[in-house]
Amino acid sequence: MTIARMPIDERPETFHVTTDEQLRAVSNLTRHRIMAVLRFEPATITQIAERVGLAKGSSSYHVRLLERAGLVTVVRTRKVRGVTERYYAMAARAIVLPDPGAGQPDVLMRHAVADLEAAPVDGERHVQLAHLRLTEEQFAELGARLEALADEYRELSDPSLPDASLAFALFRPAPREQAEGDSQ
Repeated sequence: MTIARMPIDERPETFHVTTDEQLRAVSNLTRHRIMAVLRFEPATITQIAERVGLAKGSSSYHVRLLERAGLVTVVRTRKVRGVTERYYAMAARAIVLPDPGAGQPDVLMRHAVADLEAAPVDGERHVQLAHLRLTEEQFAELGARLEALADEYRELSDPSLPDASLAFALFRPAPREQAEGDSQ
């Protein structure tokens, strides 16, 4: 019997991470992977634990931290043999992280690299690093095209299909003199 239900389609479009508590919550790789499980459909602690490969207690701990930070929410509850089963979902369709400060790691890219390294080596991958020389206009145009392409395919995503991750970073590297000085 369903006790409460929040339509998942009524979630806000974006959630902006603004507090230290929220940033700590998303900075953890395990919690990042839990949020990936909840990206398309709600799940219980047991389902999350199975999909991420955690013990139920660990899964529960990490979900509570995400819930306390406002990143996930209970969208449905159900009584099962006298126990209330909670279904969790992302609090918004997209989580927006602040840009890292000078000298701080880019959490999003670190998680993407960790996920890439954990992906099956015999699976299909498309990984490329390209060094470009672009005008400011070309740089802005390429950034907009990459974002539009990611948005287009995000709209085509079907929760019944296997996950695929897309990570890209378009940036101007530190000047050579600064990069060399940092390594000394």
